[in-house]
Amino acid sequence: MASISQWVSGARPRTLPAAVAPVLVGTAAAYAVDGFVGWKALLALLVALALQIGVNYANDYSDGIRGTDDLRVGPFRLVGSGSAKPSEVKFAAFTAFGVGAVAGLVLALTSAWWLILIGAASIAAAWFYTGGARPYGYRGLGEVAVFVFFGPVAVLGTTFVQADFLTWVAWAGAVGVGALACAILVANNLRDLPTDRAVGKRTLAVTLGDAGTRWLYVTLLAVAYVLAVVIAFSTPWALLALLSAPLAYPLVQPVMTGAVGRDLIPVLAGTGRLELVYAILLGLGMVL
Repeated sequence: MASISQWVSGARPRTLPAAVAPVLVGTAAAYAVDGFVGWKALLALLVALALQIGVNYANDYSDGIRGTDDLRVGPFRLVGSGSAKPSEVKFAAFTAFGVGAVAGLVLALTSAWWLILIGAASIAAAWFYTGGARPYGYRGLGEVAVFVFFGPVAVLGTTFVQADFLTWVAWAGAVGVGALACAILVANNLRDLPTDRAVGKRTLAVTLGDAGTRWLYVTLLAVAYVLAVVIAFSTPWALLALLSAPLAYPLVQPVMTGAVGRDLIPVLAGTGRLELVYAILLGLGMVL
């Protein structure tokens, strides 16, 4: 039986900035147009965190039963390590999805009914990333889904449930945050590239190859900073996001000098921290 600390580790808390960041930026965009609603912002945060934890457990379950975690050099896995039964991890995943669904339903019923469809699509995307008969994460589409659901969907959804409309600044912020969320997965898949290729898991990193994946990572970070400059045309304080750039250098350096395997684990964690700091600074710039 897995211990509490193992369950916490299995939830992969280092990935949670990817859930917090879009809610921060989306809430800031709503605040900038006098649309801030505190309880809705908190519910949006609960939805994002629940779905992130759910997808982490779902990936643990699905990869574990397929055996694709057997050679993994990354973080602790509950099923892959034999610490928890697959059924227990699957239950944990759907419990998290259930929490997110309830919170999302409240937001939809107090904002717009069609948000229920967005929520259902988000849960489906979380499960079928590595779950089901033909997981899209094994076909190089994981990065696209992460960009869409942890960028535009999360940021714009957070803004809309509070302000009831969207601004171009919110859209730009969504792209910037989505790019960094995508970079987290790119770093993860770069680390796992050799083992994923060995077990037939065709991620985007496997398709692009080692060099192409490294350049994609750098490009995604650059896109985030370009969007901060674009937003500065509306609110110059958005340039505060550039203060997070020093955090990017120690991430880009090992990626572009050929670091592999466990040497990329700090890059994965660091990219999550970078996204969170970027979101805090960009959000602050939006409200000043």
